[in-house]
Amino acid sequence: MTSWPVLVGIGGTLAIAAICAALIAMGLVRPNTIVAAGYPVRGVDVSSYQGEIDWDVLGGEGVDFAIIKATEGSGDQDERFAANWAGATRTAEQTGLLVGAYHFLSFDSPAETQAQNIFDTVPVTDGALPITIDLECYADYCRTPPSAERVASVLDPLLAALEEHYGQPPIIYATMRYYDAFLTGGYAANPIWIRSVITPPVLSDGRAWDIWQFTSRERLDGYVGKEEFIDVNVYRGSREELRALVGR
Repeated sequence: MTSWPVLVGIGGTLAIAAICAALIAMGLVRPNTIVAAGYPVRGVDVSSYQGEIDWDVLGGEGVDFAIIKATEGSGDQDERFAANWAGATRTAEQTGLLVGAYHFLSFDSPAETQAQNIFDTVPVTDGALPITIDLECYADYCRTPPSAERVASVLDPLLAALEEHYGQPPIIYATMRYYDAFLTGGYAANPIWIRSVITPPVLSDGRAWDIWQFTSRERLDGYVGKEEFIDVNVYRGSREELRALVGR
């Protein structure tokens, strides 16, 4: 039989965990901040959830790069992409901000139509970062992930089509869970952007990440939308090394 002291200890531990989770959700505690501070090249990723963005203001918030949601699946486009792309690239001309776009991958439509959606939305732009493919769960796939074969049947031809069209190997963004399930040990030509908002990421195959999304609960000036928080990322190397991705 479990003793009262043990039960009290378990209850206290659970209470502390719940409090910590609540503080993280409210953006009052960001566990990775100290470690991430060791990487000086910082960037944001944004979508329509950040609403209208003043890129001159946001670009002045210590931001070296910005990656903007463009498309999802075969038929969806982010409603703020055109305005964000125009604003960010205009700011880039003045400040050297590095700008890229990302596509949210669907497991339910062919690579060919997803590629065409991206081509129709994201212009080939000198100086832009490589296109990013966002590989994470959605809907029922968060409970039951797709098979590795299904993911590869969409991801691999999409990566090839994008590299041919834009002239650069795409970046792949993934959660730790999806990296382990679908990317580990492969995709050596593609820069890896990993999400890990509680602890610093350690990839299962020993590979070094390129970009790390270390928090989704930052508040910066320069945007007014239904989402009060913004994702913040760091790049592993120098700004010059990040810029080199443009010409890879």
